[in-house]
Amino acid sequence: MYPKELNYTMPPEWSQHERTFISWPVQASMCFPDNHESVCQGYAEIIKAMAEFEPVTVIVNPDELKTVEALVGGPRVSLLPIAHNDAWLRDNGPTFVVNEEGALAGVNWKFNAWGGKYSPWDLDDNVAPQILEHLKVTRYDAPLVMEGGSIHTDGEGTVLTTEECLLNTNRNPDLGRDEIEEQLRNYIGAESVIWLKRGLSGDETDGHVDNIACFAAPGKVIIQVCDDPQDENYEITQENLRILENATDAKGRKLEIIKIQQPPRVDGEDGRLTLSYLNFYFVNGGIVLPVFGGTAVETDKLAAETLAGLFPDRRIRTVNGMAVIGEGGNVHCTTQQMPAVK
Repeated sequence: MYPKELNYTMPPEWSQHERTFISWPVQASMCFPDNHESVCQGYAEIIKAMAEFEPVTVIVNPDELKTVEALVGGPRVSLLPIAHNDAWLRDNGPTFVVNEEGALAGVNWKFNAWGGKYSPWDLDDNVAPQILEHLKVTRYDAPLVMEGGSIHTDGEGTVLTTEECLLNTNRNPDLGRDEIEEQLRNYIGAESVIWLKRGLSGDETDGHVDNIACFAAPGKVIIQVCDDPQDENYEITQENLRILENATDAKGRKLEIIKIQQPPRVDGEDGRLTLSYLNFYFVNGGIVLPVFGGTAVETDKLAAETLAGLFPDRRIRTVNGMAVIGEGGNVHCTTQQMPAVK
């Protein structure tokens, strides 16, 4: 039986949370292991910022419990020992769904480390089942390789994704667009899928949508844009913008589109860093927003002002977005929300 047969759907990220889950970084799997201490400090900052708004559960390798407790322990932070290979829980954690009766369930997608890029990933593929077992929550195993960062939902049946990621042969080579849409209908209640083309330049996830565009509300989408024709992101973001301008959602509405200017380009040791303000995360009563400083001071300010105007009832809590980006992601990539139910 599929979740949709019991009227389960994926709620929007801005709905009330019971708590947030986040995984602690693993030095052995890091792109730059020598940066382990500074990356851990970045995670600690994110965890403490989220804990200002809601409870946070940190997935920790069992042999690091005492170390992590000393760094982030507090009244709203709990640790859950689960062995894992890497730290991007948005992508290997469960996707929670709820139904009209107030029941909570979790979808366990298959995980292959972003198309087999980082080995091993066997522990990561088993994290979601262990979280759901810990919570005593019904589990639905989906026959689809997918990461949570590759989808956004408006909570009313519309899902945003990219062709670059979900149609990539390194995930589900035997599935086409129609088959993947059917799986999204079955497991998270998607009624309409808006397919953007590509993700940002330098994004090693093969174009996760959570760096490109997200819903601010039903019928309202935020997109990060580039206005410099000499930048690779110009063509990428303009093409995605055209798709959104011509799209309608599951309710037949044309979309209201809000633009956020991308930060200036920054290169790391392996090339361009995927800097995105849209890798922010909704918390209860707030938004945790990565900002980048340096040459990005002005766009940092504009992004915070735009989100404050869109969400006047939420406090915009900024964190150092440069602290973890060298490992490939940011605040949204690290987190997975557990919805509150009646």
